[in-house]
Amino acid sequence: MDKSKIRNFSIIAHIDHGKSTLSDRIIEITNGISKREMKDQILDSMDLERERGITIKLNAVQLIWKDYIFHLIDTPGHIDFTYEVSRSLAACEGALLVVDATQGVQAQTLTNVFLALENDLEIIPVINKVDLPGANVEGVKKEISELVGLSTDTAPCISAKTGLNIEAVIDAIINRIPAPTGSNDEPLQALIFDSYYDKYKGVVCLIRIKNGVIKTNQSIKFMNSGKTFNVVELGVRTPKVINKDTLESGEVGWLAANIKSAKDIWVGDTITDAHHPAAKPLPGYKKITPMVFSGIYPVDNAEFPELKDAMEKINLSDSSLSYEFENSGALGNGIRCGFLGLLHMEIIKERIEREYNIPIILTSPCVKYEVVMTNGEVKIIENPALLPDRTFIKEIQEPWVKLTIITPERFMGEIMKLITGYRGSFIKMNYVEGKRYELIYDIPLGEILYTFFDQLKTVSQGYATMEYEITGNIKGNLVKVDILLNGEKVDAFSFISHVDFASVKGRRIVEKLKEFIPRQQFEVPVQAVIGGKVIARETIKSMGKNVLAKCYGGDKTRQMKLLEAQKEGKKRLKAIGKVSLPNDIFIKILKSK
Repeated sequence: MDKSKIRNFSIIAHIDHGKSTLSDRIIEITNGISKREMKDQILDSMDLERERGITIKLNAVQLIWKDYIFHLIDTPGHIDFTYEVSRSLAACEGALLVVDATQGVQAQTLTNVFLALENDLEIIPVINKVDLPGANVEGVKKEISELVGLSTDTAPCISAKTGLNIEAVIDAIINRIPAPTGSNDEPLQALIFDSYYDKYKGVVCLIRIKNGVIKTNQSIKFMNSGKTFNVVELGVRTPKVINKDTLESGEVGWLAANIKSAKDIWVGDTITDAHHPAAKPLPGYKKITPMVFSGIYPVDNAEFPELKDAMEKINLSDSSLSYEFENSGALGNGIRCGFLGLLHMEIIKERIEREYNIPIILTSPCVKYEVVMTNGEVKIIENPALLPDRTFIKEIQEPWVKLTIITPERFMGEIMKLITGYRGSFIKMNYVEGKRYELIYDIPLGEILYTFFDQLKTVSQGYATMEYEITGNIKGNLVKVDILLNGEKVDAFSFISHVDFASVKGRRIVEKLKEFIPRQQFEVPVQAVIGGKVIARETIKSMGKNVLAKCYGGDKTRQMKLLEAQKEGKKRLKAIGKVSLPNDIFIKILKSK
């Protein structure tokens, strides 16, 4: 195979800038799939991706154009899936940067560009949607030059939807993206950049061959884990699955080796020959730290083993997901998961319920806190219920982020007012081409977990975009708020809050619990407490029964005896009774914040 004719590239863009549509046009023009089989978002294999119009999973396909071989790796655009983008870029030599001509450079666009620059990739700007009435091609070119620092003199101006000027993109790929380096004669080095589980093949690894050749029946070794396997199948996707006997240096494909357990491989590991190994592994990926933590519990606790299996398989195709097992007094056995953001959390919940048919309860999300004890010990707390007694705590440090928002000028006032209410601290403001401004704030990550993004979209009519990055932990005046139902602590509702907002948040939760919990046979007090101090209380009235319905006439004392007996019965019931919680109450509470 002539490696000078190979081009490995990915497409990066802000969400909804036309990345998946451009992938469709490139596949069409290279005849990667017939017109009869072609459909929109062909590389988005999950129903969830099609419904939401976003890419969640990266996908790699091999395409033939004249005498060139393209390996296209499609990537997600949302900030919560930056980890997927970083893995795609490590397997490429170049990237197409797609920018919407009507929206210009967005916050996530800059993040993806910096990821590409870290991997020393050749970046080709592509201006999309030039056929729309609101397109400002020259203004967007100027933005890219000023904000990103890329020359746009030869940037293709296209319409991915209509197919306008797509061949100019293909010419740019051939002329500007370098061919892969590496040699077939060197010891085998293959980078695992993704994996998924197939019920017939077991764990399937998506790989990029950097050096050497890999063949079927070859004995291979995973350099990180030290485990060895025999290659059963090799191949590429066009996007149809095509089997091959060998994959050479520079190629991107897949490998199956009867790997039964998800724990046997590690995304970012290097595959080498078991008998003639390489001297050192390839550089792996930068592991992204989870930002949001939440508990996942099966509605029926008997389905917990099935939930464990489902999480292992999902973790194969989503290495940014981290989890460990936990137990809740209210909900039983569950899994504590770390997510990259709220959208990531919502997608995982949907996948468990759709792909594995397991109804689940998702508890309120939380960030990771550092707790300095009075004896000097530092504890990492991801679950508010595990926060030690405050008499043993010297200080609690919470994660802060640098929040970057790009917005049209007319929405700046409302956005600044919104951020101030979330304890945001202003850093600076920059003017961006097209009467837009970049606002940069320091803000606690825990404050923007719930409805901040929705409120930002509301006050900006959908025009503002945001991204954030962790800057470090800062000491805060924080307290743990517990929720008591009938005097019993429900640890799944516990949360950590700044002391100035604790009473307001506690009041909202108890009010919503009173609204959502059905009435019981007995009166149920709902309390929010800090330590031993009650900061909010509501009472769920008991269901009434008229014990005097059949008591006609007679002595008044007879009616009094019946009422006293009912009162004593309800006291005993309240003492031993447990409150029945609806399965979806945690989701309702979360959405109501």
